[in-house]
This record gives sequence, C-alpha cells and structure tokens, in this order.
Amino acid sequence: MDGLSSSLGYQFAGERLLEQALTHRSHGTPNNERFEFLGDGVLNCIIAKALFDAFPALHEGDLSRIRANLVNQKHLCELANEIDLGRYLRLGEGEMKSGGSRRPSILADALEAVFGAVFLDGGFDSAERVIKKLFEKSLNEVSSDSGKDPKTQLQEYLQARKMALPLYHVVQTSGEAHRQCFEVECHVPGLGIRTRGEGGSRRSAEQTAAQEAYSIASKS
Repeated sequence: MDGLSSSLGYQFAGERLLEQALTHRSHGTPNNERFEFLGDGVLNCIIAKALFDAFPALHEGDLSRIRANLVNQKHLCELANEIDLGRYLRLGEGEMKSGGSRRPSILADALEAVFGAVFLDGGFDSAERVIKKLFEKSLNEVSSDSGKDPKTQLQEYLQARKMALPLYHVVQTSGEAHRQCFEVECHVPGLGIRTRGEGGSRRSAEQTAAQEAYSIASKS
C-alpha cells in the first residue's frame, strides 16, 4: 500500500481502514459501500468550500453545476487512474475476470471510499489535504463558464454552428432497483460523434456522455 499512500500524500495510522475502502462488495464483507457514502459527503463539502472561496461572485446554481462537473463519475475515474487505484482493489473473482478494476463506476466509488477512510483515520483536515492534492489541477482549470453543465455546453456549441442537436438514448440499465446503473449514448449527427456515459440516474449518465462528446467536438 506504500505506493498508494505516496500518491495520496497521506500515511494511514493502520492499513485496516484503507483495505476496507479498497474492498468491493463482490469480494465480501466488510466492504467499501459505507465508506463510499461517507467519502461522497466529505468530497462534496470540500469541493464546495474550495469553489465558494475561489468564486465569490458566482450564484448557488453556478457553483452547484461546477461542483457536479468536478465530482462526477467520469472525472473521479480519471483521478483514480492517475494514482493507479485499480491495481489495489480487492474484487471478487467474477469482477476480476470481467475487468472490474477498470470499470469507471467501481473506480469512482472506490476513490470516494478512500476519501472516507482518510476522514475516519485522520479527520477532516487530512481529507481536505488529500482531496485538494488530487483535485489541484482540475480546480486551477475551473472558470466561471464551467458553471454550465455538459449538456448545455454541447447544445450551445452545436447551436452556434447551426448544427443538429445531440440525441440521447439508454443503451442498458443494470444493478438492483435501489442502486441502478444507467448507460446512455450521446449521438451528434453533424459530427459523427458517438459517446457513452454511465451514472446512477439517466440524467447523470447523459451528462457524462455529453461531456465526452463536447470534449471531442471542441478539439476537432
């Protein structure tokens, strides 16, 4: 675990909390689901405070949208990959064979669980240092225009070029009724772009797919 601790910039007092944070429910119990719940709350609070301090002129709605762009599944997965979190996950045999260590939903959830473990081990200040370290680049790149959600950004980009609006449709849903995962495709006909996003709701999956489509479109 030394490599992961180095990437986080935090040394746990004991590895028990970190091990549980890295244990997917497919591996058994105790697992990281409760840690994920806690870490999600801590993460949202810390990012909210960082944005509150950085943008004193922005209204609540804009701040909420910027935060949503920073803490969505796609971005959390990117950060998890930056610290090679997948190699440390404890997965059940089925998840291991199906590539669970690379699945965005599992990586994003595990990163939140790690934040929860840091909070339990070292308190709020430690969690804040870890989160700000990982999010430093992303926070520095935020602008007031980032308050627009990805679907709005994509729509405005296409409208400015008099192009057809994107089409969204659900590719599949999985998981239990109280914990469903939606996979949505975003199709931009005028640019031949097709992207997919996952999320705990159709709307969040659409936003993730739109964010990827906008990233591709704005670079073309």
